Formats: sequence, structure tokens, C-alpha cells
Amino acid sequence: MTRVLVFGSGYIAGHVGTRLTRLGHGVVLGSRRRPRTPESRGLRWLPVDVADPRQVRTVVDAVRPDAVVAAHGPSDITWCEADPAGAAAVHAAGARHVVSALAGRPARTVLISTDNVFAGHADSCTESDPTEPANAYGRAKLAAEAAYLAGGDTLVLRVSLVYGWDRAGLRPNFFTTCAERLAVGAPVAVPDEHWNTPVLIDDVAAWTTALLDSAHTGVVHLGGPRRLSRVRWARHIATTYGVDPALVTAVPQGDTAYACRPRNACLHSERAAHLPELRGLAPVDVFAADAALIAAPAGLPAPPRTPTVPDAPAALDASAAFDASAVFGRDQP
Repeated sequence: MTRVLVFGSGYIAGHVGTRLTRLGHGVVLGSRRRPRTPESRGLRWLPVDVADPRQVRTVVDAVRPDAVVAAHGPSDITWCEADPAGAAAVHAAGARHVVSALAGRPARTVLISTDNVFAGHADSCTESDPTEPANAYGRAKLAAEAAYLAGGDTLVLRVSLVYGWDRAGLRPNFFTTCAERLAVGAPVAVPDEHWNTPVLIDDVAAWTTALLDSAHTGVVHLGGPRRLSRVRWARHIATTYGVDPALVTAVPQGDTAYACRPRNACLHSERAAHLPELRGLAPVDVFAADAALIAAPAGLPAPPRTPTVPDAPAALDASAAFDASAVFGRDQP
């Protein structure tokens, strides 16, 4: 069993942690706030602010990870644009703190990065295309990439727009937001001429865990197989629900919260087809996933919340002496 420390506790971190746990790994999430998403329930958690190098070192010394997944820092692009220094402190400086704390440890690392490291002039970008960050978030993530790659045994997985049911998230993703409104006949305003290659959260978790268990380094792109505008996507969601697609209206991107996003936030890969660990893990088409998600029980209206299920896993005290057997069992070194 591998000890995996996942920096982050949001949507992606929770799904990755859950998949790793099901594969038999010992997983600890590390983040500033307690995990609140359903997929994080049952996962161990340690409080840590990656902007504080002492906290990062304390957690790394406590967990003694064999592998690390870096999914830390807010992905709220609008917030990052408003506070570029704050974005850099969490993403870029945080990456340097993690790399420093891991120095001398044989810990394999996968960083989850973004399509926002590109300006969006091309319809889609591959791993060999030159980077040109579109915004403060992209600049901070690109600096984090450089820090992690300089640390050694690291792979950067850049992902396109991630989707799936995310009702409990602080900022539910585009699919969830559209689906919940359209399901009750509410209108949706969507930026025009904003293009993505959406990727299902299950595929992000599958690729992350597969690549974590490989020797590949450098950069790999994960985008869905279909490039489409957000308007077309939202109207497909409406059609799948059987409601009038005219509920979706197109508005100028510059007049929305998406103003600082690249026009084309699309990725495809030159490397993935040549990596044996990814065989059988082709990303699902977004239209097929829409239908499956909406038809699934999770697609039904959410029941009232009750206090019968804990909001978050129990925290482990990183400030005290940490007994690794509490997470990994007595057979661990």
C-alpha cells in the first residue's frame, strides 16, 4: 500500500482521493478548510496552509508520503484575477514549499494544472505548444508547474474544464449550474464564443491515479474528445432534460465573469496515446456523459440535507506527534 498525500480537498482532490482509496492506497487530504464534498467523506484530513512552509513541512513529516497529488489553491479564476498576489502565494509559492518539504524523499508527484496557461488564440493546444498564460490564475499555475518539475519525479497533468455533479461545492461547476437551473425551467445566460474540451471528473481521477503509478515525467494534457462552445453545451443539457433550449441565451463573454478566461480553453494530447498506463482510459464524450449524468440518481433533485451524515472526515492533529498507523496500519515502516 502506498501512502499518498493529496494537497487540496475540493472537487478534484476528493475524487482523486476516493479513487486512490478504492485502489488500496492510504490517503490523507491536506488543506486549509475541512473537506465538505460528499466524495471527501471518509478520507483522512490534516489542516495545512501551503502558503506556510512550516505547516507544509509538518504535514509532510507526519505523513511521510510515497506519493503526492498537488491539487491545492483556489481554481476561482475571477478571484485570482482580482488578487494575483494571493493566487501566486497559494499556487506558486505553495508549490515551492511542497517541493522543499519533499527534498530528499522519494515521493512521486502529480500536479493538476490548467488550460489557462495558454492564451487561447489556437483552437486547441498540445503539450509542445508554447505557453502564454491568459490570466493571473494561468501565471500562478505555470509557476507552480516549473517549481514541481524542477523538484524531480513529477508529472504535470493539465486538464480542460472539469464537470460532473457538484452540488456541495463552494462554486458548482458549469454542468451542475446549468443542469440544476434548466431542470426547473430557469433561464441560463452563457458567454458566447467561449470554447472548451470538457473532461468528466471520473476521467481526471482515473488519469491522475494511473499516472501517479508510472515513471512518466513532464507534461500531459487531458481534454475531452469534443470541442464545443458553452452555449452549445448548455443547449444540449436543456435538450437532454427535454426543456426548451431557448432558455439558454448567449451574452458577450466580456460582460460575464468569464471575461478573463481565454476564448479557447481547449486541450489535446500528443503523448497520451503512447502511454500504456492510459490504455482503456479514453475520456468520455461530453454529450454521452450529459445523458448518463442526468439519467443517474444523482441527477434527481437533491433531497433535504440532514445531520445524520458527518460533514467531513475527522481531522488528524498535525501539530502533535502523528501516529501513521492511525491511517496506514501497523505494517507500515
